[in-house]
Amino acid sequence: MKPLLCPSMMCCNFSNLKEEMALLEEAKIDMYHCDIMDGTFVPNMALGISDIQAIRSLTNKKIDAHLMIDSPANKVDWFIDAGADIIYLHPESEMYVIKTIQHIHERKKEAGIAINPDISLVSLEELYPFCDYILVMTVNPGFAGQSFIENMDRKVERLVQLKQKYGFQIIMDGACSPERIKAYSCCGVDGFVLGTSALFKEDKKYKERLDELRGVCGR
Repeated sequence: MKPLLCPSMMCCNFSNLKEEMALLEEAKIDMYHCDIMDGTFVPNMALGISDIQAIRSLTNKKIDAHLMIDSPANKVDWFIDAGADIIYLHPESEMYVIKTIQHIHERKKEAGIAINPDISLVSLEELYPFCDYILVMTVNPGFAGQSFIENMDRKVERLVQLKQKYGFQIIMDGACSPERIKAYSCCGVDGFVLGTSALFKEDKKYKERLDELRGVCGR
């Protein structure tokens, strides 16, 4: 099965969203990735409820909401009601992570956790049985265009082992270049968030880039 290719919508041109979305739909992307930032949990502000509503109005494909915000339990319903299909939480931002994931499932949506580069996988083991997805961060959250943090191989390899036991899917987020997509798709990563390293460049059209990325995927 080919990995999921998920454009990071914070990188697209929101001044012309309808045309951008038409081009992404033509390129047959798999899922839209929406970074939600509150300026507190991460030192930046990004997409919000109205942005997800706008994206939802232009597609029937899945939309995920990556909540880089404090106390997300009080706000997940906002993003579900706006049209998100998958909600990612950062465990360190929420006191009762399992309870919040259970609520997301009660709303008939999928849930996952986002794991920062400096968070140990061992500390999260109680959460894995409840997750549909794991978003493994290979950059520090908060900004587009960052460099890949090296030495992530061991963490990804361990997650691939854990997914055999728990059944979640692994999505990689951060500096996912074509070379890394090729390498990590062979290792068992199920999907990639596409930003400025792989998709949002001016030298090629989205469809051409997506076709090239599908060609390098190892599965």
